[in-house]
Amino acid sequence: MNIHEHQAKEILKEYGAPVSKGIVIYDCNQITKEISKLKSKEFVLKAQIHAGGRGKAGGVKLIKNTSKLLEEAKKMMGTVLITHQTGPEGKEVKRLYIEEASEIDKEFYLSCLVDRESSKIAFISSTEGGMDIEKVASENPEKIITKKISLTATGPNEKEINETISIFKLNDEQKKTAEQLIKILYKIILEKDASLIEINPLILTKAGKLICLDAKMNFDDNAIFRRPEILNLRDLNEEDPAEIEASKYDLAYIKLNGSIGCMVNGAGLAMATMDIIKLYGKEPANFLDVGGGASKEKVTAAFKLILADKNVEGILINIFGGIMRCDVLAQGVVDAAKEINLAVPLVVRLAGTNFKEGKEILDKSKLKILSAVDLNDAAKKIVEAIN
Repeated sequence: MNIHEHQAKEILKEYGAPVSKGIVIYDCNQITKEISKLKSKEFVLKAQIHAGGRGKAGGVKLIKNTSKLLEEAKKMMGTVLITHQTGPEGKEVKRLYIEEASEIDKEFYLSCLVDRESSKIAFISSTEGGMDIEKVASENPEKIITKKISLTATGPNEKEINETISIFKLNDEQKKTAEQLIKILYKIILEKDASLIEINPLILTKAGKLICLDAKMNFDDNAIFRRPEILNLRDLNEEDPAEIEASKYDLAYIKLNGSIGCMVNGAGLAMATMDIIKLYGKEPANFLDVGGGASKEKVTAAFKLILADKNVEGILINIFGGIMRCDVLAQGVVDAAKEINLAVPLVVRLAGTNFKEGKEILDKSKLKILSAVDLNDAAKKIVEAIN
């Protein structure tokens, strides 16, 4: 789960991190009243959307006075920002963040994330703040330090912290602030079940102060049930309606840009299914894992979800029955197809628990369903059916 910049900064502030003062605006009429809370004569106006690259898209502006602020805020509110992370459809700006402008001397990059490969907490630091860290890693890897820290109650030790911040070349007072910030990020990762915290840029002002000028936080969806304070920060306007609907039924669903809808049980099997669709020259329209013990209602919801995508020209269902029974899956598919009036080709491959019973349900449904003997056969048939 993602949250907005202003929300991430509030969390950082709660833990004692140095953050510039700002206000969040949902209606431009609030600005005249709320701006008195800021002491700066210059402001930074920021569109709040769940995507990077806002500055290049016109979503971050330095404003010299309050009258210009109101004018620019009215222009920005309600506009659709298109960045390299939003896709061509972009995202509508429904809230703004106004913060006191800072006099920047240097810009750094600092992030903390769960490194699943090593089962450690990784800190990444760089002198190239304000830039795409992937680009820096590709073109100037020597300007990045990655420090992986074993998960402990006490967090990173003095040596690990010093190695992480050494690239910044700070004086003694600045080092103390940076050391404290490292501890804060580590604490938030643990206490809030965050999967990523990114400060880009972390700036050094001309007065010699470290400030988190931008902040991004992602949280583990699987732990949200025990973090209601984080769930309350969820902005449904920033999420795909189909993915919101999927979450109601505990379905793992991610919309993609292809034409073949997929319904699979198990993440590994889903990845293999998408791979073989690409092998046969088409693109998957989604990742959809119904899970190991899906009910008929859950399968019906998943089927409707796929068909709600107007780009879907055909559907491939690939189920290996373990805990999931193939007859339950088949009945859910039949019920949903009849309710929606299925108008696109459907190929089903069933294997495992009760697959014979499942196939019988599909055969008796009188629906135009193509059966496949294996995954290769299934992919071939759905691509041929579409073509």
